[in-house]
Amino acid sequence: MNRRSFVLSAAAGLLFPMAGRAQALVGISELDASRGLRSALETGAVAAVQLLGRPDGFLGNPQVRIPLPKALQDASRLLSALGMRKQLEELELALNRAAEAAVPMARTLLVDAVRHITVADAKKILAGGDTSVTAFFAEKTRQPLSGTFLPVVHQATSKVGVVEKYERVSQKAQGMGLYQPEDPTIDHYVTRKALDGLYFMVGEEEKKIRRDPVGTGSALLSKVFGALR
Repeated sequence: MNRRSFVLSAAAGLLFPMAGRAQALVGISELDASRGLRSALETGAVAAVQLLGRPDGFLGNPQVRIPLPKALQDASRLLSALGMRKQLEELELALNRAAEAAVPMARTLLVDAVRHITVADAKKILAGGDTSVTAFFAEKTRQPLSGTFLPVVHQATSKVGVVEKYERVSQKAQGMGLYQPEDPTIDHYVTRKALDGLYFMVGEEEKKIRRDPVGTGSALLSKVFGALR
């Protein structure tokens, strides 16, 4: 057994006696449990990336659609009355397109996080609630992904003129005392919201796996997570 499998198996051995799960997992080897955990992590992460990293992945999903920055939303009624409704709509569209362009960059880093899982990580995930996988990914990847996303978001926002649109709207709002930016730049705002949306969707995929492991089509996931239900 290689070191990675050993680490995961050790974690499974530590965890499965907890909270009355030992009986449920009778007949499931530590190796299967380890592989099931890894498979669940990768399945949820890859599915989330595929759902978001395409046209309308953010824009067409009200759960993760990126709105205008809050303070700008508060000023939008007055700005619309001043003839800037179209600019506001174009800006919101551009923010979401930038996020959709950045999200595919997350796949490699998310999968890499799975490959470097530790005993402590596995313990948190297996003993955790319905979104323990989400918490794992956020803890391990938010900071590095922020650095990875920012230049991609900047490139995307530049292509569709987000910065110019944002500056035009926000300067008008700030000049009227209506808007104080929460993030250093619009690119930072899109990056933050894109990651929020990514982790949210990872959580939704995780819930699906826990709720219906058979529906994943994976015999291994069905075996391990079905026993944990």
